[in-house]
Amino acid sequence: MTSQPIRYSGAGTVLLDEFTGGHRVTYPHLSSAGLLLSFLFLAWSNAAAQSQSSFESGMGVSPAYEGWVANPDGSFTMLFGYMNENWKEELDVPIGPDNAFSPGAADRGQPTHFQPRRNRNVFGIVVPADFEGELEWTLITREGVTQKAYGSLLKDYVLERITIMSESGTVAGGFNNSDDVQSNQPPVVMLQGDTTRTVRIGEPLELQVSIEDDGKPNYRAGFRMAAFDEDDTPRERLERAIRPPIRGTVDRVVGMTYSWTVYRGAGKVTFDSLQVKTWEDTRAFQNSPWSPYWEPPAMPEDGKVQTEVSFQEPGYYQLRGFADDGGLMGRIDVTVRVIE
Repeated sequence: MTSQPIRYSGAGTVLLDEFTGGHRVTYPHLSSAGLLLSFLFLAWSNAAAQSQSSFESGMGVSPAYEGWVANPDGSFTMLFGYMNENWKEELDVPIGPDNAFSPGAADRGQPTHFQPRRNRNVFGIVVPADFEGELEWTLITREGVTQKAYGSLLKDYVLERITIMSESGTVAGGFNNSDDVQSNQPPVVMLQGDTTRTVRIGEPLELQVSIEDDGKPNYRAGFRMAAFDEDDTPRERLERAIRPPIRGTVDRVVGMTYSWTVYRGAGKVTFDSLQVKTWEDTRAFQNSPWSPYWEPPAMPEDGKVQTEVSFQEPGYYQLRGFADDGGLMGRIDVTVRVIE
């Protein structure tokens, strides 16, 4: 992991952008050397508390089988996700020998664009009630390293909604398993307009969705994820930001968000406004529900969300929208043909 620099700017003052968001922190009672050494030690301690092998780029992607859910018609949906070991680099692996399912069709609707870190329940494959055997998802990324995930209908892999919410941090290790969580239903997302669009390079494309939700689960700032108090001093903010995690499982802010992501397509895509991350970015001060000290942006009262998107390279793109109520997600797709 590439560390952010600690910038020393004179006696008693340190600018620590990674932890304070650019705040100038002043401690006049410490010597210049002592102050710098103290902050270096704090930064090192925080890094040491995290994984020993953390990378911004250069690593590969591992597919993951999350489990299956039963459908009312007797069929089953097998859910898959992935783990991109990079914290920054997003990888593209087109459908083919390096990104394929077997047996049967190689293309089962899996992504070809992989966001950083852990992405759960990214897509589902519906199989009939009499399905037997396994579905094998093969991904080959860095230097020909082959990773596989095996999906089956073994009873150990059954997923209930409460299980999905627990694994993504909604239940907070069992501390938030209340009625509003137990009865939560996923949001319903409706795209306004056609699901296939054509646009020129650099030309803004406006996407609008309508979201309906049951208002559950109740808003929760999360276990050690409350926003800073206005009265917090810069030092208090710093100490809270670099405090090691209390427990090893993910935790998250519970609140409604909507985000567009690139699901397929290798060119640069820009969204306006900035989209909330749908992957588990657990670092402090990130635009992520899993990030300490993050608060969800206000949602429109009418449930209609507008986003402008632009493309820098021609080709076909599949964008996937996620309405996340803090526990379950509703999804919508749009295909965009970009011409010169």
